[in-house]
Amino acid sequence: MKNVLIPAGSPGSRIPVLAVSEADLARVIRKFPAIQRNWVQNTGFLARAGETLHLPDAKGKVVRVLFGLGSNQDERMVFGKLPTMLPGGDYELTGQVDEPELAALAWQLGSYTFDKYREPNDSHVRLVAPRGTDAGNVGRVAEGVFLARDLVNMPANDMGPEDLERAARKLSKAHHATITVTAGDKLLKDNFPLIHAVGRASSRAPRLIDMKWGKPDAPKITLVGKGVCFDTGGLDLKPPAGMALMKKDMGGAANVLGLASIIMAAKLPVRLRVLIPAVENSVGSDAFRPGDVLESRKGLTVEIGNTDAEGRLVLADALALADAEKPELLIDMATLTGAARVALGPDLPPFYTHDDAFADSLASHATAVDDPLWRMPLWPRYDTLLESRIANVNHISSGPFAGSITAALFLARFVEQAKTHVHLDIFGWTPKARPGRPEGGEAQGIRALYALISEKYPG
Repeated sequence: MKNVLIPAGSPGSRIPVLAVSEADLARVIRKFPAIQRNWVQNTGFLARAGETLHLPDAKGKVVRVLFGLGSNQDERMVFGKLPTMLPGGDYELTGQVDEPELAALAWQLGSYTFDKYREPNDSHVRLVAPRGTDAGNVGRVAEGVFLARDLVNMPANDMGPEDLERAARKLSKAHHATITVTAGDKLLKDNFPLIHAVGRASSRAPRLIDMKWGKPDAPKITLVGKGVCFDTGGLDLKPPAGMALMKKDMGGAANVLGLASIIMAAKLPVRLRVLIPAVENSVGSDAFRPGDVLESRKGLTVEIGNTDAEGRLVLADALALADAEKPELLIDMATLTGAARVALGPDLPPFYTHDDAFADSLASHATAVDDPLWRMPLWPRYDTLLESRIANVNHISSGPFAGSITAALFLARFVEQAKTHVHLDIFGWTPKARPGRPEGGEAQGIRALYALISEKYPG
């Protein structure tokens, strides 16, 4: 990760970036030298949100940058637009900067590029850490976000189950965690039948990644991430348009690894466990079929309604394992349903939990750090939509409605002993660039979750 934050008080010259709202523009520029005031007026700069204007001195050298905040502060990550609009150099924020740490984080997140397969951009647009900023925290959070983005952006030919395992091992080594992996037919021997069934048709063996960190007697927090490294839909084959972005179907795994990275870097006093069922849902002679009845680790028999709803199957076995040790907090993250996108779009992931106090806290922290989440109901009446005539449960709804809710209800059947369980149905992708959020793989919910966890278990 390129560190674009400069410690306050470090030597060197900087170009000031003056943040100004539309309402304050006229008042602010009255204090400028005439040449700059005329330049602002003649260029038509109006301080619209994200608008920039370079101000020269009498010799034409840029000595200040005006940055528009618009008429309101709805886009709180607006400062994340600056790294893409400024030439290389060192800058400092002045003027109206109401949330300095969020501004610094937005700047850092806006500097992200994925350049593994092309010439890297060596231009550095650096920022002096604004006063009141915990630069260490900004760096930890940004590194976790960048890890999630990098993993999602990797094409599936370089991010299969084994590659995802390597990424987890690299993170584990960096933080002195322990890691074990159960792969291939050993999944059957160790009672992970659903993970094996989903991944067995691929030439790349399915596996369950299990990472542990922290003191054994500390409060137990377990993260479970859907690691479907590519999803063809299986025998219920996706159309080409539906398959185009399926490299991102391991976005849940990428996000829990990003969150784990932040927690471990902050040295929070928790016993952290990360479980990732890593598979590729492929078409082959050994693929599981619609109508099959499969055993699960929990002992429930599951009728397969559609092989393109594979994510909840691999999560079910991982959740049953996680639940057995009664964690204080069990979080699962998955790019699970198109229904969630229909309901809330790509930018606002739903989350589900029976714990009202936790839900209120998570929603509050999501707002505080501008990492949007929206609570959806685990509506018990819809549980009947998962009934099967020949098995304990069907893994998809019998009708077209409430797809994200019924998926969450299915997962909830595999969690009984965790004190609090929360399921996040994320998109894991930014379809159109926004300030601090470049187009491509995205971390969703992990900043909000970290803010909540670090407040409850301060390091």
